[in-house]
Amino acid sequence: MPDSLVAAPRKLGQMLIEAGLISREDVDSAVVEAAQQGQRLGDYLAERGLVSAENLARTLSVQLNVPFFDLKRHAVRPQAVALVPEDYARRHDLVPVDIIGDSLIVVMADPGNVQVLEDMESRVRMPVQPAVGVTNDIRDAINRNYRASTEIEAQVSRVAVPTEEEDAAESLARAGVEQTPIVRTVDLLIEQAVRDRASDVHLEPQQDRLRVRYRIDGLLQDAQTLPLNLHHQLVSRVKVLAGMNIAERRRPQDGQFSFEMEDRQVDIRVSTSDAIHGELLVLRVLDKALSIMELTELGFQPQTLETYARMLRTPFGMIFAGGPTGSGKTTTLYASVNQLDKGSRNIVTIEDPVEYQFEGINQIQVNPKADITFAGGLRSIMRLDPDVILVGEVRDTDTARIAIQASLTGHLVLSSIHSNDAVGVLYRLMDLGVEPHVISSALTGVVSQRMVRLICPRCRSLAEPSAEERAAYEQQLGEPPGKLYRGAGCVFCADSGFLGRTAVFEALVLSERLRRAFLDGATPAEMRRQAISEGMIAVSADAMLKAKSGLTTVAEGIRAVYSID
Repeated sequence: MPDSLVAAPRKLGQMLIEAGLISREDVDSAVVEAAQQGQRLGDYLAERGLVSAENLARTLSVQLNVPFFDLKRHAVRPQAVALVPEDYARRHDLVPVDIIGDSLIVVMADPGNVQVLEDMESRVRMPVQPAVGVTNDIRDAINRNYRASTEIEAQVSRVAVPTEEEDAAESLARAGVEQTPIVRTVDLLIEQAVRDRASDVHLEPQQDRLRVRYRIDGLLQDAQTLPLNLHHQLVSRVKVLAGMNIAERRRPQDGQFSFEMEDRQVDIRVSTSDAIHGELLVLRVLDKALSIMELTELGFQPQTLETYARMLRTPFGMIFAGGPTGSGKTTTLYASVNQLDKGSRNIVTIEDPVEYQFEGINQIQVNPKADITFAGGLRSIMRLDPDVILVGEVRDTDTARIAIQASLTGHLVLSSIHSNDAVGVLYRLMDLGVEPHVISSALTGVVSQRMVRLICPRCRSLAEPSAEERAAYEQQLGEPPGKLYRGAGCVFCADSGFLGRTAVFEALVLSERLRRAFLDGATPAEMRRQAISEGMIAVSADAMLKAKSGLTTVAEGIRAVYSID
């Protein structure tokens, strides 16, 4: 809650009492308890649900006679943001939103803080008109509108470019000193990626520049262009953080490190590979602040979820999560094992890498240097009396055969595998050398998935489908489209019309009829038709169902799911 009210919490309490939002008894006890815990009164009340954050802001608006500003509905002007430094805005929970006439309009958590107002006026050299907003909305607006680009440019201008005679170690020694421009630039790139919800950061040397791109909601977007002469220093800095060999530039390398940002920890996986203009560097961002999701939160249709839940209730057998890279297979597997009974069952995983840690589950990290591979680790796990085994990924014949053998000896085994659809998993296993009769005996079922972007809820509007979209919709659902939606684009979704992603699924249970058809040499198309006739909702149909419900667009479903067929 606002700093100027911390010294007089009863003043805020009296405002809330007069507004009829809380009783005097609750205020009296809250004032005492908040003081004992060193908390602001407003934060204490909001956290315990005694008064909503919006009601707190609206009360201040009435009592202090300043306008209430809903940052969810109003755009923030770049020319206003440019007048106030980011650290100042964060320190005082305020965001400049517009310049009207000769005055700067600033939305504040504490519009009654006269000292901050006077200080701002002296900084921006113009009158400041305060408005009040919800604190969390103000912080979100700061994250959206203060980009790292400007500060990165300032840091880049301070970098001393290494001479041709200076080797990588000397360059790195300079880059490794705390708060040097290179160190700060790497930090800013990662911080901005986390704020933008990026899953990956790409540093790609081109002929005349260093291209920086973020993968947001599954698509790469240009984020920054840097001078090419910074490339080696930036790569060296990241290699040091990830424990990699800075002198090796030709061979691909992998590493990882943890990064602390705003009181939370983010894990970064690093990969490099040599290209014609220099080393490509990709950082995979694993934000630990994002809690492990439940199966019900992943996007399953009710029927598909029930089918998959039945698979998980089986005491033994093999269950695969299939799909291309980046389709959310690991998230589905984590949600699956997290809902299993961890008290009476020994659940053991082998992963590369261990992305998230679970209480009550024994997790093993692949480490080739210690001779711990998927295949070798599986052999050792079998001696640990497991009930459930999670194999991060089946990549080769040995891992596939050992995992399936484990499922045939009374264990429930879950794993991911690359495939285009659920039926394709069976034929992928055949490609890895597993005999059809072994697949038929061991496999309980498959869940296959893709990711589609969600329409931004703040700019969603009705849309008229194109002829192609109408045909795709009618083909999958057998009916003409009703109301369909799209995102018009706004400040919250960076004018993309999409905000966030969800998964589309198909769940294949290997019925007796499907097993016989597979052993009789049925083609993938024949197997797929049979599965759909037995009630499987195809992933393409799931995409259209989500478009029908207004979660995504038909065009997005076509982009993410449809094949040339």
